[in-house]
Amino acid sequence: MGPAPLAGVRVLDLTRLLPGALATRKLADLGAEVVKVEEPGRGDYLRSIPPLVGGEGLMHLVLNRGKKSIALDYRTEEGLALLDRLALAADVLVEVSRPGRLAALGPARGPLSILAALDGQ
Repeated sequence: MGPAPLAGVRVLDLTRLLPGALATRKLADLGAEVVKVEEPGRGDYLRSIPPLVGGEGLMHLVLNRGKKSIALDYRTEEGLALLDRLALAADVLVEVSRPGRLAALGPARGPLSILAALDGQ
């Protein structure tokens, strides 16, 4: 068996809740390195939605398996600088927010191959 189809692909995951978590889990399952960005102190909303297993939401555990995680607040100057560094190392950025929200944070987040924006519409 050869390497995973997405081995060597780096994904920056700025998603929340089910649609984005499922999409990026599929990428991780195919071998991509996925780094999930979570809100400091709170984390992803799915962490606290029952049923809980060992204090973690079951859906969070299922949908975020195989991913790395980092807490950062990209509403701060320091957090935005770290987000930029992470994006520069990424091939793909997946985000779920209101249309234009990521662009409102400033210039493009790096030389991405793919920017996937899920907006719920």
